[in-house]
Amino acid sequence: MAGYTTEEGGRLNNFAVEPKMYEAEPPTTNQKRNYLILGIIAVLLVAGLIAVAASVS
Repeated sequence: MAGYTTEEGGRLNNFAVEPKMYEAEPPTTNQKRNYLILGIIAVLLVAGLIAVAASVS
């Protein structure tokens, strides 16, 4: 969606309509806990993959 203005001589000047801005909210305690759990799972998965790769080679 674009807006436009009319300049001198009847020329149209098109411009993009900018989206509405909003501030991000900080994570809740529950979200922080979920991030921590997912981080631990990711570290364990990577460590397990490295261990499997080392044992196979």
